Amino acid sequence: MPPDPVDLARLAAIRTIDISTSGRRSGSPSRIEIWWFHVEGRFIITGTPGRRDWYANLHADPSVVIHVPFGDFAGRAVVIDDPVFRRRVFTDPETDWYTTQEELDVLVATSPMVEIVFD
Repeated sequence: MPPDPVDLARLAAIRTIDISTSGRRSGSPSRIEIWWFHVEGRFIITGTPGRRDWYANLHADPSVVIHVPFGDFAGRAVVIDDPVFRRRVFTDPETDWYTTQEELDVLVATSPMVEIVFD
């Protein structure tokens, strides 16, 4: 069941969540704690440049479950490759930590980034 408007507002206020993905090779469930951000009305998961199992898993199977204290919500991950939007994500005050880790142009060009769309 997709989140209702009240749940969407509550989700937007949370920074740390758990996600469950399917292993790209094993197909086994994999659950990790991760940050996400609510930028321009969109739920975004990103990271610093480099290989990320969660990202590889979502490339193989975009189905994802978001786990928060008030429920679990099924969705799908959509890879964000638009450099203009990627730059806006990394210059949003919510994500300012990332620019202390890597140069902005490198983040925009090489960081993993997906939008979570709820079914």
